[in-house]
Amino acid sequence: MATAHATQRRPAVLGDLLPGSLARDAALVAGAAAFVGVAAQIAVPLPGTPVPVTGQTFAVLLAGAALGTGRAALGMLVYLLAGMAGVPWFTDGTSGAGFPTLGYIIGFIAAAAVVGRLAEHGGDRTPLRTVGTMLVGTAIMYAAGVPYLMAALHVDLAKAVDLGMTPFLAGDALKVLLAAGLLPAAWKLTGAARR
Repeated sequence: MATAHATQRRPAVLGDLLPGSLARDAALVAGAAAFVGVAAQIAVPLPGTPVPVTGQTFAVLLAGAALGTGRAALGMLVYLLAGMAGVPWFTDGTSGAGFPTLGYIIGFIAAAAVVGRLAEHGGDRTPLRTVGTMLVGTAIMYAAGVPYLMAALHVDLAKAVDLGMTPFLAGDALKVLLAAGLLPAAWKLTGAARR
């Protein structure tokens, strides 16, 4: 005998709180790509490195947590492919593929997917879990970006770390802490069940 109450599925990520399915998912994927593209325009060049401080890494982490594995990875793939095809939404309105920071953008796909997967398992529900989730995502971006930078600039690993990671650690720590405040607060505001 069927029960009178349908079992409601708990939302795995914040994006699941929106109604719809395929149309919602397509809009979320396109929105994630556009969000990262807009955040990339918030850029501050640093002397001595071709890697600027941008808002896009923060946007990637938030998109990953909000959308979950598949949608977040697809959104970052759309961002990468559209930018390589000519959409001027990489840092400072650039596009294409011939620049030394492309490795970070490639890393966005894996970082968003892993952050999304961790969020699906409650990795964004408390500040401490969110810190761990965001640190993993940040490490993935560095793991892709620094070796690519090394190859593109023909420098050794130590020099690539000096150019593409060390100057950004303090800023990335602030982004992680900001996410640790925002994401659990968003869950609390929605009133969605906690895991």
